[in-house]
Amino acid sequence: MSRKMTISVDEEVYHGLLSVVGRRKISRFISDLARPHVVEDNLEAGYKAMAADEEYEAEAREWCSALIRDFHD
Repeated sequence: MSRKMTISVDEEVYHGLLSVVGRRKISRFISDLARPHVVEDNLEAGYKAMAADEEYEAEAREWCSALIRDFHD
C-alpha cells in the first residue's frame, strides 16, 4: 500500500531529481533510497537472498577458508 506525503526540498535538489530520475519516478526513487534505512525486514530479506546465491556462498566459504589457513600458518 502506498501513502501520499508532501515533502519540501531545495530547488536545486528538485531540478536534479527531475533531470536524473525523471518526472513520475521521483517517489519511487526516494522510497527505494529510504527503505534500507527505515524498514528492518529489508535486511533479513537481503541476507536470505545472499544465502540463496550459491556462487556467492561458495566464494564466501573459499574466502573464509583462506583466512583460516593464513591464521594457522
